[in-house]
Parts: sequence; C-alpha cells; structure tokens
Amino acid sequence: MDFIKSLTIAASGLRAQVGRMRIISENIANADTPNYRARDLAPPNFEHALTAASLTLARTDPGHMAGNGGSQFADGGDLHYEVRPRGNAVSHEDEMLKLAGNQMDYDAVTSLYTHSLSLIKTAVGK
Repeated sequence: MDFIKSLTIAASGLRAQVGRMRIISENIANADTPNYRARDLAPPNFEHALTAASLTLARTDPGHMAGNGGSQFADGGDLHYEVRPRGNAVSHEDEMLKLAGNQMDYDAVTSLYTHSLSLIKTAVGK
C-alpha cells in the first residue's frame, strides 16, 4: 500500500470517529430531553465487497477445523432500549461505553496516521 493511500484511509477514519464522537456527545447532552432517542452512525456494510471477493477458507492441515462460514456466536443484533419515565431512550452507561470504544478507535487511527507521516518523512529524508 502506498503512503498517500494509507494517509487518505487514516484521514477518512479520523473523520468518521470525530462524527461518531459528536453524535454520542449529543446523545449524552440530550439524555434528559423528553422523547429523545439515542442515535449512532450506521455500521459500514461490506456485503457487496464480500460477495465480489469470493474468498474461501483453505484447510492446510488435517488438524485444522473445517470452515463452514457460519458462527456459533450471537452477533449482538438485538439492540433494546430502556425507556425512561420521560420517554427518552438514552442510557448513560451505553453511551459511555460507546464513547470509550470510539476513543480507542480514534487513538488507533491517529497512531496509524502518525506512523504513515513518519514513514513519508523518512522516505523524503527529513
């Protein structure tokens, strides 16, 4: 991967994390607003890329488990919202967990961006 492309990807990730941070902050700020519903960014959808790639699992050793593409684990898709007496569905605990996870993602992308910049500086000789 070339340096410019990695910088572009990292910058895009930073913008997404900043946008999610803004939405989570709005949720926390409106936690006491009657009938307010918590919002979040839609998760990225990679279905098209996955179907176009047509990757299969390769069993390189007889001791390896066969890959059937399924999973025995739940995906956490059944999101429920507790509704408070004022009618809003903002849980401070959930929002703080989202905020902490977003901060870790932001830190990881920032580290990638910084590393890419240092590689470019090394290549240029500065």
